[in-house]
Amino acid sequence: MYRDNSLIPIEAVRLCALGRLMLGERRYAELAGEVRHFTSRMVGPSLELLGTSIELLRLEGLVEAVDGKGMEDNPLLRVTDAGRAAFRELMRAHVRSPGSDVGKLTLALKMRFLDLLPAADRRDQVELMADIFRQERARLLDLRQHVAGDGWERDDGHLTEWLGLDIEQVDRRIAWLEAFQAKA
Repeated sequence: MYRDNSLIPIEAVRLCALGRLMLGERRYAELAGEVRHFTSRMVGPSLELLGTSIELLRLEGLVEAVDGKGMEDNPLLRVTDAGRAAFRELMRAHVRSPGSDVGKLTLALKMRFLDLLPAADRRDQVELMADIFRQERARLLDLRQHVAGDGWERDDGHLTEWLGLDIEQVDRRIAWLEAFQAKA
């Protein structure tokens, strides 16, 4: 993890694999394909996210084979107790920026696997996500005010309008998270 307790790319992929196994056992090839599909659809092709090996999770004792000896046997995998603890720690990680590739992926994974956390951790994660978007909103509002106020924006410029679209989307996410939290 980074110093601010946010996930590095390899940990986001690890969260994806462990989360999927928390939902049930999978064959190695299926798990690798699902992780690759999800990450590439969320952030596009990324060299940062391709290098993670599910075999490493096995060597670290986070997953185990139910059958088969090596990954070349396409074993049925399941998460271990150590893997469950690692999953919970990864789910509780901070998100650096919701606009970065890893931030988008991390937020999507948190939403995908949120129900696998205990109720208190779920509430904490929803509040964390809402705070992240509140910070993002403040940053975008400050930028829009700065751009509009110091001559960056000419009469024919479109940056403030573009920033307005981002602010609207962030506002919608904050409202959604607050409504979600009220229901939980």
